[in-house]
Amino acid sequence: MKLSDFAPSENQEPETETFDSDFITIGRIIAPWGVKGQVSVKIETDFPQRFSPGAQVFIDGKPVTVVDVSWHRGRPLIKFNTIDCTEDARQLRGKPIEIPQSQLQPLPEDHYYYFQLIGLEVKTAGGEHLGKIREVLGGKSNDTYVVQGTEGEILIPAVEDVVKSIDLEHGYMEIEPIAGLLELNRKKTD
Repeated sequence: MKLSDFAPSENQEPETETFDSDFITIGRIIAPWGVKGQVSVKIETDFPQRFSPGAQVFIDGKPVTVVDVSWHRGRPLIKFNTIDCTEDARQLRGKPIEIPQSQLQPLPEDHYYYFQLIGLEVKTAGGEHLGKIREVLGGKSNDTYVVQGTEGEILIPAVEDVVKSIDLEHGYMEIEPIAGLLELNRKKTD
C-alpha cells in the first residue's frame, strides 16, 4: 500500500484537514529567498516535476507560473511570474501551492493520495468502529494512520498485515489489528 502526492513518502507533514476543495496542496511556501521574489518551498508531493519552469500552479486560488527553480539544501527555490520583490514573497509565507484535482497523476491499484484517506471511518474486521483517520504520518518503513475515536487517538501502521481493505466509495478502512495493537494504544490514552 503506497500513498502519493501529498506525500510523506519523503517524510513531509501531511495536511490534517478534510478536503472539500477542488484543489490539492502540493507544496507550501516557507519564506522569501533573495531580493527578486523567489520563495523557499516545502514540497508535499511525490512529483517534484510539478515545479518545473512553465508549470502552472495556484496560490490563493489564483494561477501563477513557475519561471525558474533552483535547489538549496534539498528545497526548491522558486520564482513565480507574479512575484517580483522580497515584500511580495514575504506576504506568501505559509501559503499552500495547489493544483486542481483534475491534474492528479493516476496511481496504481491499492495506492492512495493522503487526502483520500483523511476522514475515512476505521473499523476492525470484527465490526468494531475505532474512529476516523485524522492524519497520516510518513515513515521510512511505513506510514501510520492517526485515528481519532471516542476512546482517544489510535495509531495504525499502514502495513498489509493490518490494513485489509480500503473502500473510498463507502468511506471506510477495515483493519485486522495485530496482537496488542489496540490495547497498547488504549493504554497510552488512559
